[in-house]
Amino acid sequence: QVQLVESGGGLVQPGGSLRLSCASSRSIFSINAMGWYRQAPGKERELVAVISSGSRINYADSVKGRFTISSDNAKNTVYLQMNSLKPEDTAVYYCNAVIVRTQKNDYWGQGTQVTVSS
Repeated sequence: QVQLVESGGGLVQPGGSLRLSCASSRSIFSINAMGWYRQAPGKERELVAVISSGSRINYADSVKGRFTISSDNAKNTVYLQMNSLKPEDTAVYYCNAVIVRTQKNDYWGQGTQVTVSS
């Protein structure tokens, strides 16, 4: 089991920046992958960025060059730095953790709203 708590969402103008944080209740060394997903109104949830064991990182094409995912192992926290934000980035952002033992288990945070608007 793992609890995830997100923070850092809000309202920002186009071109602005936000940093999201996801604090894990357990050591991220024991987690196979952590990432960020987002869901806009009327759309399916989509992967934004993920960091896997071994520090492998993947981004959605739509955010490459603008978003950066990182982790602070000492704080058991994963961050998503979002720069050059666009109105189409508006969504609820969810933190995700994947733990694989005898089976794969997904855990989700409660979500944080990001609104990009002038």
